[in-house]
Amino acid sequence: MSDPFRATSEGLLLSVRLTPKAAKDALEGVEELADGRAVIKARVRAVPEKGAANKALENLVAKALGVPKSSVSVASGGTSRVKVLLLAGDADALKKKLQSVV
Repeated sequence: MSDPFRATSEGLLLSVRLTPKAAKDALEGVEELADGRAVIKARVRAVPEKGAANKALENLVAKALGVPKSSVSVASGGTSRVKVLLLAGDADALKKKLQSVV
């Protein structure tokens, strides 16, 4: 299985499969999709209306990695279950934090 992230000049791009309206907010490890892509499974309590679930996902990832909320943003897939988040900062440091979390 490949990694659910890749380094860029701006930081790290992270693939996430989001489940809104869950019982709790949580990152639940790495999963392989049917097309072979690796993603991090995430659940948030927020509903998928007016960007609430996306905002909750950004906050969840920022808190889990111990980075500022402003450094995490949805880069693509805003209305899809599978999203790509941009984690701004040093890619190597972010990789290490991410690997310790999931």
